[in-house]
Amino acid sequence: MDRIAITGGMRLEGVIPIGGAKNSAIKLMAASLLTDEALRLTNMPRLADTRFLGRLLRRLGAEVTESDGPDGPETVLRTAEILSAIAPYDLVRQMRASFNVLGPLLARTGQAKVSLPGGCTIGARPVDLHLRALEALGARIDLHEGYVYAQAPRGLKGGEIEFPFVSVGATEHALLAAVLADGETIITNAACEPEIGDLADCLNKMGAQVSGMGTSTLRIKGVSRLGGATHAVIPDRIETGTYALAAAMAGGEVRLTNTRSDLIEALLDKMVEAGVEVARHDDGVTVKRNSGRLRAVEVETDPYPGFATDLQAQFMALMTVADGESVIRETIFENRFMHAPELGRLGADISVSGGEARVRGVEALEGAQVMATDLRASVSLVIAGLAARGETMVNRVYHLDRGFERLEEKLGACGAVIRRIVGDGEMED
Repeated sequence: MDRIAITGGMRLEGVIPIGGAKNSAIKLMAASLLTDEALRLTNMPRLADTRFLGRLLRRLGAEVTESDGPDGPETVLRTAEILSAIAPYDLVRQMRASFNVLGPLLARTGQAKVSLPGGCTIGARPVDLHLRALEALGARIDLHEGYVYAQAPRGLKGGEIEFPFVSVGATEHALLAAVLADGETIITNAACEPEIGDLADCLNKMGAQVSGMGTSTLRIKGVSRLGGATHAVIPDRIETGTYALAAAMAGGEVRLTNTRSDLIEALLDKMVEAGVEVARHDDGVTVKRNSGRLRAVEVETDPYPGFATDLQAQFMALMTVADGESVIRETIFENRFMHAPELGRLGADISVSGGEARVRGVEALEGAQVMATDLRASVSLVIAGLAARGETMVNRVYHLDRGFERLEEKLGACGAVIRRIVGDGEMED
């Protein structure tokens, strides 16, 4: 099993290009099931999660072709015919988001059998809202032996879907199903994340009629069929925020390109409050920090445009060396402080009580062996290792490969001393 070794204390100087958004790309790939024509996605990230979903889509009948096109990495998906409407457990379990093939399969074929995705290390993420949304569109749902059996033999019908609380995944899933439903669908208390707007934009290019993006109410006028399209995946705001925090942690000056600062305004505001210099550009953002300690700040995670839960672990790493006591409140997921004990192995002073963590800044961290527990927690340990004295060894980094492409290369190009140790012990730069 691969590990990543970091020798801390090196300032970061240079440019880091940001890739396409993982959380958008995987839903856009699922949208390819809605048409028999080709969907060309550019600015595509090359990640374990996109590979997992590509494998599942091929099982369902899709042709998935990856290449480096004139607009960078691209993936062309075409499902001329659904060869199977069954998504088995052995593939769905590898990535929860693959459950979202249920809606497109149901909308296009009138039936689907999809495995429940199972548990999650960062807390329960039930799919009941997904299923209720499909039922509101006329689907009959049965659960049996760990699978969802969905049927709509006469097609889905437009309806009203009101979520009791904001759910990104359920909003996306409802959107994917409603575009081919007969009549109008209204989704209220919809999530407003940029990735949902990206999905809606792509669906509209394919011939859908979706309006209300960026608001809590989405309106979808169902169409009888969708066609092919070319669509560029939006920049990854979590990757953008992660490298911004890495630059602040290590010190130095790093320019993040091919991205948008407006996607992470809540984070940038907190970084400035902590004493980090931030400059916004048309194509990204520059982060700069010289000598001197950071200031402790309070953070509370919230749905977009609030502070992203997917940046909470990384921000906690930054606060471990800030002057004073920081308070970090997690309101989205339970069990999302599992990185705190691992940061403690590096010398961080963190106490957790329920959904609140108190971080008392220390003068310096010390390198140690640590273990990643999930995607965002793993990169928080890398960030901490950039500033820790000596060597930090991050174990179980397969989590990282789900969401970060060429992480060692990007940080190494800016001066970090970081290397991957492959499973057999051989080292890769």
